[in-house]
Amino acid sequence: MMKAFPTGVIFSLFLLMVVPGAGMADEPLDTGQSIIKQQIAAFLSDDAAAAYSFASPAIQGKFVNQDVFFDMVKRAYQPVYRPGNFAFGRSKVSDGEIMQEVVIRGPDGKDWTALYQLTKQPDGSWKINAVRMMQAAPGPEI
Repeated sequence: MMKAFPTGVIFSLFLLMVVPGAGMADEPLDTGQSIIKQQIAAFLSDDAAAAYSFASPAIQGKFVNQDVFFDMVKRAYQPVYRPGNFAFGRSKVSDGEIMQEVVIRGPDGKDWTALYQLTKQPDGSWKINAVRMMQAAPGPEI
């Protein structure tokens, strides 16, 4: 006996087979989030070389070497350097750019929003080109 598939499942399978790129819309976003996770893991393990490798050439060009970059992150981006925990928020993918919100609990227990900008490189890879930190507004008292 043949099992019937819901119409939505059949339509989704049809789109994946017929529409070029269908099902791949989240690929840059998934890649961007993976890069952010890997860079945070590098910060947590004090791996300056790995953390620096995720920075765009424009960012790398602003620092003499990976150690100077790493020291800057330690001083200016404590919530990214030593997050208590983090979660991905809103995101936007446009031609050659990913904007990704990351909600981070800093080592001091305060909540922050880090807005990451990743840019697509000529070789097709994605690199972190900027991070803007904003302290989250305090929530209501419970």
